[in-house]
Amino acid sequence: MTRYPRGKKGGKWTIKELDAVKAEWKGDTLNDGGGLSGEVRVNSENVSIVFRCAFKWQGKVTWHYCGTYPTRDMAAIREERDKARDLVKAGIDPRAKKVAARIEAQAGVDATIKADEQKRTEARTFNDLYTTWIKDGVNRSDGNKYITQSFGKHAIPVLGNVEARHLTENHLRDVYRAIIAAGKTATAVELSKDIGQMLRWAEKRKPWRALLIDGNPAELVDIKQLVPNDYTKERKRQLSIEEIIKLQTIFDTTAQNYADAAQKIGTERPLKKEAQIALWLCLGTICRIGELLMTEWKHVNFEQRTWFIPAANTKGERGRKCDQLVYLSDFTLDQFKQLHVLTGDSEWAFPARYKEGHVCEKTVSKQVGDRQVKFKSRTRKLKCRVENNSLVVGDEEWTPHDLRRTGATLMQKLKVSREVVNLCQNHVIGSKVDRVYLLDDYADEKREAWNKLGDRLEAILSASNVVSLKSA
Repeated sequence: MTRYPRGKKGGKWTIKELDAVKAEWKGDTLNDGGGLSGEVRVNSENVSIVFRCAFKWQGKVTWHYCGTYPTRDMAAIREERDKARDLVKAGIDPRAKKVAARIEAQAGVDATIKADEQKRTEARTFNDLYTTWIKDGVNRSDGNKYITQSFGKHAIPVLGNVEARHLTENHLRDVYRAIIAAGKTATAVELSKDIGQMLRWAEKRKPWRALLIDGNPAELVDIKQLVPNDYTKERKRQLSIEEIIKLQTIFDTTAQNYADAAQKIGTERPLKKEAQIALWLCLGTICRIGELLMTEWKHVNFEQRTWFIPAANTKGERGRKCDQLVYLSDFTLDQFKQLHVLTGDSEWAFPARYKEGHVCEKTVSKQVGDRQVKFKSRTRKLKCRVENNSLVVGDEEWTPHDLRRTGATLMQKLKVSREVVNLCQNHVIGSKVDRVYLLDDYADEKREAWNKLGDRLEAILSASNVVSLKSA
């Protein structure tokens, strides 16, 4: 049914009349004149009127929707009808115009969103890149622990808020120089390698590739030009026979008389017996200190005189790590027996004191370094750490890893072949073809090599009236 204002054709509906439209009129048409008409709709007893205007396009009568009352004001609805008429006169389909306007509006929204995304992308920082890289770009055998510590201490505090697109070679040089000035040249070298790896990874991926459009700043920094002229990455420190004897003297003095030792070597809190044993085992098995400190007693077989090192505990590239079976000499077997008296009630050979599991792999290295403080460049006292020179045995600092080098060199002097020495250190040797087809594990040769080394150490530690550990 078509209805007219005040029941007469040709008039316009007033606001008062529209507000008085009844729900019973649902489906009726309200003629507003000028080709504009509205359909009465009822939703949950709320009355609304959808207006549209008729026009002829390409010989057919069609409709253009002008708005819904009371959502849209009637003046605006009639104005929309007038615009549609003008468009038709100009040869433009008002429906297409409406679609185009909607597309243009959406394009404006999209442009705004894109501009905001671009702005946020350009504002991404060195820290944002590091966070993404550490999650998706690198997976070291230590669970990225070293990288996290290194970046967190040296790189992020200085470079973290620098926008990636503004990162320059000068930023990197300043970081490296500050680390080198603090006496940590090796740390600076390793950090430069890691930052270089991160930026090379970023160069190949969005959005970082676009942010590094001016190039990779790490490629412009030659770390060799920043390190001291006398710096060498490869350590060659090994303990001489005299230094090994001196180390034994220090340990024996500590064991015989704690108070007297404190007076003689000027120390308190001497190195614990467990740590002393760990050092002798490093020397006698030429193992890595970290591998040793993760030992479980179930991997030490006293009857078969073996110590098994699982591949998970060894150092090496992913996919190339392998188990190691160490054959124990009289010397190293005795060290493990002494250790078992101290920690045999735990599943770990070196149990942690305040938590489950083994001690930190760096524990003994820190303890040894803390007792050679004369070689350090510390600018402040480290909290809860010993600082003395009770383990100084020569003119140069030594580390637990240097004992591995010392033991390997002693093997070499005992005429053990280079190949067997490398196998005793669990180094990967030979070509890929060799490793596929030459499967002998040199068990007899390795056992003999470790026995020779153990006998030599017994002889050294028994010399010059020094009581051997085994006799003690």
